[in-house]
Amino acid sequence: MRTSPQSSRLSCYILLTILFCLISAADATEKSTFVGWEKGSLYNGYYNFKERDSLKGKVLQFKEVTPLPGMDPGTAFILEEGDEKIIVHLCPVAYKSPSETGIRKGIKTKVSGCWAVIDGQDVFMAAKIKQGDNFILKVRLTKDGTPFWDLSPEELAKESAAD
Repeated sequence: MRTSPQSSRLSCYILLTILFCLISAADATEKSTFVGWEKGSLYNGYYNFKERDSLKGKVLQFKEVTPLPGMDPGTAFILEEGDEKIIVHLCPVAYKSPSETGIRKGIKTKVSGCWAVIDGQDVFMAAKIKQGDNFILKVRLTKDGTPFWDLSPEELAKESAAD
């Protein structure tokens, strides 16, 4: 049985339309896992890259946080700096869970980022975490605080190559 050129074209259009819908749905699902964490969000407005600071201490434990109502859960940790215990916000859990960060508890850690008061609580919003001589985890661009989870694959590759 032979198909007409019109029938073949119609089948191709239908297939392409279905494929486009599936890709769009997958992209929308992926982006929705960072609700409230996007570059222009209220939460990211708290990150002031011009007010950078750094902390040194030891990671005591990881926490899951929801910094503001309606946000997707985030990965955070408690850093012990002297007698102080500081909550450090890293990223959405969907971007990196505690086990995916590579950060280890109980060892000397340097965190770069900035301070913020969110929902009445002092927190440190991380941009870069360094442990030991070899481990570095970057979650924001130093130059402007752009979250890594908002970068394109090409931009992420460029940042990885810069290390």
